Amino acid sequence: MTNQTEIEIKARKEWVGLLARAPDATLMTLWGGIQDCPIFEWLRGPEVGGVMVRGRIGGSGALFSLGEMTVTRCSVVLQDGTVYHGYVQGRSKSKAEAAALIDATVQTATAGDLQARLRDPLRQQMQAYETARAAEAAATKVEFFTQVRGED
Repeated sequence: MTNQTEIEIKARKEWVGLLARAPDATLMTLWGGIQDCPIFEWLRGPEVGGVMVRGRIGGSGALFSLGEMTVTRCSVVLQDGTVYHGYVQGRSKSKAEAAALIDATVQTATAGDLQARLRDPLRQQMQAYETARAAEAAATKVEFFTQVRGED
């Protein structure tokens, strides 16, 4: 049986992943209209750096270094001492700040309101993007067939 902690971890992973993948402009527009941010201090201001991306051939082969990727990170600490982080691909310091603050806010009593005002629109936009991307890929699909010769 799954305990509550595993469910919370899964939900938070979904949130953080959605924040990391969200387009900068959309996230900043939605976050700009929300003022229910908890009181915090910067533990680590936004920093741009690099990480090594590792991969596997076929998902199960030996690990290899694929290359480097630019990321921006920052951390906040709430009054109760809890630390929250924001990591985003690229050099957007404002998006990393927003991701850390949203991560912190989601853990407070205002999480339900934030989900309705931020998570749901982001999720809908990302689903629409994925649907459009799949349709674009399907339009270029080539069907190959083989004709059997000389069959009696």
